[in-house]
Amino acid sequence: MAVTLEEAPWLGWIVVKALVRFAFMVANNLVAISSYVCYVIVLQPLRLLDMMEWGDDIKAVSKDEAVMLVNHQATGDVCTLMMCLQDKGLVVAQMMWLMDHIFKYTNFGIVSLIHGDFFIRQGKSHRDQQLLLLKKHLENNYRSRDRKWIVLFPEGGFLRKRRETSQAYAKKNNLPFLTHVTLPRIGATNIILSSLVARQENGSPAGGDAKELESKSKGLQWIIDTTIAYPKAEPIDIQTWILGYRKPTVTHVHYRIFPIKDVPLETDDLADWLYQRFIEKEELLSHFYETGAFPPPKGHKEAVSREMTLSNMWIFLIQSFAFLSGYMWYNIIQYFYHCLF
Repeated sequence: MAVTLEEAPWLGWIVVKALVRFAFMVANNLVAISSYVCYVIVLQPLRLLDMMEWGDDIKAVSKDEAVMLVNHQATGDVCTLMMCLQDKGLVVAQMMWLMDHIFKYTNFGIVSLIHGDFFIRQGKSHRDQQLLLLKKHLENNYRSRDRKWIVLFPEGGFLRKRRETSQAYAKKNNLPFLTHVTLPRIGATNIILSSLVARQENGSPAGGDAKELESKSKGLQWIIDTTIAYPKAEPIDIQTWILGYRKPTVTHVHYRIFPIKDVPLETDDLADWLYQRFIEKEELLSHFYETGAFPPPKGHKEAVSREMTLSNMWIFLIQSFAFLSGYMWYNIIQYFYHCLF
């Protein structure tokens, strides 16, 4: 028996939200699939976007548990990381993402929910509650789903939105003045480490040793400090990834691996450690914007980069599945619409 809006007025709001979500998905996928087909056919030889990797080789720890701490400049950062990690074994399949809750309403939102990712709501009024939800989410989903890596953007927002606030906070609290990154927030990192780091009998972290990568790890073993750099400090957003309307460019990603045993777990010490990592990111990015390359590691005369070329066929297939997801939602919504009306 069909239910009418008069009998259940709350159904109207659900229908409106579903229609808005559907319209967004259809618009996104129609633009994405058609524009990318044109790109593959017409512009593929130009190689609009390539990757260059610097620093430590993270393939060495791809089978261990790790947290990626990444600077955040634009929506395209997620795409950049997804591409960089495609050739890192099963990392992408076994990864948990911490994303802004708005992504729940995109075409990949339901996939991320099923995958076990965590959508975090920003703002002071939600902060304490979100951290409790994150802790519970990790307890219920991380190891039960055989997750290995977590991607976290500690700045809590895009650089352009947080820079002014971060600089004011730094001035007030006698902290470094940063331009290319912002001061990280501690809460989510603290929750992740306290929940996932295995402890020895004396309470110290049972972390990994870079010289013993072959040994089986227990608990979180590594923190991978990841720095994304765009030429001329012009970040790439999702629209640019989809439409390819910018000139050919190379995105640069720098990795530095820290054994968890070298990371302090007490809140104040962890805050100082995180601040130091972002001060180093500031120095890395300053050098990159001045020279076009990251500086060499200590004890080395020159930095070595590794080129990574993206697979056009892989991206095309992903966009095809995204288009099919829009069609699937159309049929689901159409079915419920006919049931209601």
